[in-house]
Amino acid sequence: MQKELVLLHGWGMNAQVWQMVKPEIEQVFSGDVRSINLPGFGGAPSPKLDYTLETAAKLVAEQLQPESIIIGWSLGGLFALYLARNFPDKVSKVILIAATPYFNEVTQWPGIQSNVLDAFQVQLEKNATKTIERFLAIQAMGSEHAKEDIKSLRALLAQAPAPDPIALKAGLDILKTQDLRADMAMVEQPIYGLFGRLDSLVPKAVIEKIRGLNSNFHSKILPKASHAPFISHRSEFITFLKSVL
Repeated sequence: MQKELVLLHGWGMNAQVWQMVKPEIEQVFSGDVRSINLPGFGGAPSPKLDYTLETAAKLVAEQLQPESIIIGWSLGGLFALYLARNFPDKVSKVILIAATPYFNEVTQWPGIQSNVLDAFQVQLEKNATKTIERFLAIQAMGSEHAKEDIKSLRALLAQAPAPDPIALKAGLDILKTQDLRADMAMVEQPIYGLFGRLDSLVPKAVIEKIRGLNSNFHSKILPKASHAPFISHRSEFITFLKSVL
């Protein structure tokens, strides 16, 4: 049976973000292509217990066919790595898009400065909609078509229900605290990564560090892309996918 390709979105987003590029993915992949809403996003239910990466990833795992290929963008990349490590029968390959096993900046590990994520958490308590808008702006920052990228993302997001506030808060906590570096080192499936040189959330300096964790990891950097290369640089994204699928 042909493997299924599953697309996982990022924080504050929903499965609709893949809508523009999904037809092109289907042209280069002969199996089914499915975009899944992470728990609490796009109308999907949040975990009944506390919302953690573990409880949320379990809900995603229940929706996966055996040996799925997982494409995880941003927060979705953490889910993809966690699933590969903890549900290995469900995952045959991981493709990270602007994602890292640990988003937070610490000594000898480039990432997002803690105060940036802290500020997002404070703003989220005050106004979730504005916080997501600001996050959209940061994701497109550096892209040659930043305004168009934001407009596209905003329009796609509006096609699904707003996120559960619990999922928004928990998602930021996961981005800030979840360190999957040791897990990634133990993943036996092939791992590929596509990154944007201009990404302010995943600094290009971290890519070499990621490579040092796992010899099965292979990556490509798009020189003019930022945090959402599958939107800003669709043709390069598809070319990359063709080379790794």
